[in-house]
Amino acid sequence: MAYYDAALVDRIRRIKELQREHFLPLSVIKEVMSGRRSVPDDETAARAIARVLERSDPGELRSRAELLASGADERELDWFLRLGLVTPRVVEGDERYGGDDLSLLRVLGAARRAGIREEMLPTSLLARYVEAIGELVRTELEMFRAGVLARATEDIGVLTEVATTLSERLVVLIRRKLLLPTLERVVREAQQKSGPPRGTPRAGKKKKRAPSSGKKLPSART
Repeated sequence: MAYYDAALVDRIRRIKELQREHFLPLSVIKEVMSGRRSVPDDETAARAIARVLERSDPGELRSRAELLASGADERELDWFLRLGLVTPRVVEGDERYGGDDLSLLRVLGAARRAGIREEMLPTSLLARYVEAIGELVRTELEMFRAGVLARATEDIGVLTEVATTLSERLVVLIRRKLLLPTLERVVREAQQKSGPPRGTPRAGKKKKRAPSSGKKLPSART
């Protein structure tokens, strides 16, 4: 039987916390516990991500009335609001939309005007799309915290900006690479579920010939 100091209980709890909340490997946790290294700063990473997002913000702001007057669908705008995909800013007591919110609404509006009607791309389908991308973002951030933040020895802000820009580009490129192969697989799976077209003989089976009457037809004379 071995006896341990009661202080080890707090130490073990701290180790578990660093593993659970910061995804740190034991080698890094050892340095943190000894004071040779500080815990990666999630707030610093969040500020760096915000800087990357601000770079693509054109600074234009539109009111709800202006959006509706330009052709935005009020039901879809409210749906985006409920889902949290758009978050208007309050400017002088009035709600204004800008940045990625404005870009998102414009992309959907352009698709509607081009002929992608609501029955073709309903909000229920968009909800599935948002859910799938949400899982992708969660996986991305977990990998970032475990891979970059846990091992960062340089400026966390700089590394975060580089990783954020890289991940956006990777998502676009990987999606482009997967688009056609995935479509081919989806088509094959749909064909397998529906089965062969009517009238098509099944593989391995030969067509039966009509039974012969036994009588020979007279040959044509020239």
